[in-house]
Amino acid sequence: MSSGSDPVAEGRRGPLAHLTVVEFAGLGPAPFAGMMLADHGARVIRIERFAAGRAQGGMAALTARRSDVLARGRESVALDLKSDAGRQAALALIDHADVLIEGFRPGVMESLGLGPDVCLARRPALVYGRVTGWGQDGPLARAAGHDINYVALSGALHSSARRGQPPTPTPGLIGDFGGGGMLLAFGVLAAQAHAQRTGQGQVVDASICEGAALLSSLIYGWRSAGLWRAEAGTNNGDGGAHFYDVYACADGRYISIGSMEPQFYALLRARCGLDDPDFNAQWDAARWPALKEKVAQVFRTRTREAWCELLEGTDVCFAPVLDLDEAPTHPHHRARGAFAEVDGIVQPAPAPRFSAFPPAPCHPVRPRTGDVAAVLADLAAGASASGRTSP
Repeated sequence: MSSGSDPVAEGRRGPLAHLTVVEFAGLGPAPFAGMMLADHGARVIRIERFAAGRAQGGMAALTARRSDVLARGRESVALDLKSDAGRQAALALIDHADVLIEGFRPGVMESLGLGPDVCLARRPALVYGRVTGWGQDGPLARAAGHDINYVALSGALHSSARRGQPPTPTPGLIGDFGGGGMLLAFGVLAAQAHAQRTGQGQVVDASICEGAALLSSLIYGWRSAGLWRAEAGTNNGDGGAHFYDVYACADGRYISIGSMEPQFYALLRARCGLDDPDFNAQWDAARWPALKEKVAQVFRTRTREAWCELLEGTDVCFAPVLDLDEAPTHPHHRARGAFAEVDGIVQPAPAPRFSAFPPAPCHPVRPRTGDVAAVLADLAAGASASGRTSP
């Protein structure tokens, strides 16, 4: 189904190379899911707003587009979905798709005549993936919100705090991308596996709020068993314990320690000279605040580099806290190719890895919208060659 004129299509391989996905361009979780699917070989055709498609000229716009890493590896077409011609073109693309993903508020796709009832009637095996903040129904379904609100309502944000301090927002990690985009990608692949066996498509309703709660499953389990206190910053995994926290070094940089298990804790003590007998009571939570201050004093005696020389690569469970410029240059990341530079943009490389395929390439962001007629012709030719029928 690939076009000889499309360099991304020519290089398309991976466990999802059999899939064609239509993505309605938006913000946050849906583009992240589209990126993941494209990274692993799916042909993802991104439908962008017609006005945005006309505004691609100019070096500033081109640079901004290339830096939109979440849009990498896709073909794109610009359609006016409020016009009959635009809607018909979108439906024609959907007729050839295995998966559709969208991230609009509930009711938007229906108002455009592109809701799941219409699309599944035309293509019964279609997986229709939807991601919203609150879900497709419920009292808050149509209310506006952002990542911080969804994570707050899930209970996850409450634990992101130092003792006695307000919760610290995480920039999309728990909500939009972990709880939303990855959840959507998992959901559509699960539904697509079912569709391949049965020929029956369905709607996948991914809620960022529910995804953020799902990521908190372990903590909810600990809480129900009395192993997690309600006050944030007082537990063994949220910075409350002296053996699981971030500490400042002599140069103002930071390191992380996760010496939770007894053998790792013993090694931490041996390497760092923590021979005070008070450290014998590792799990006495009442002593943690005092022990944290003692550990902090020790780590303030050396630079981050000096602590790396002593602890990195050992079973202390240690890592330096790297900023976004430092992380891609770390020797471990370089050895595994964890980051790539494409068109001058440094970005995380596709993950995870599969033993049956070489590491997935990191494709660029396409600088121009494609010709919808050419894309449709290519899809039709691919369907004909594979013997797959379309409505």
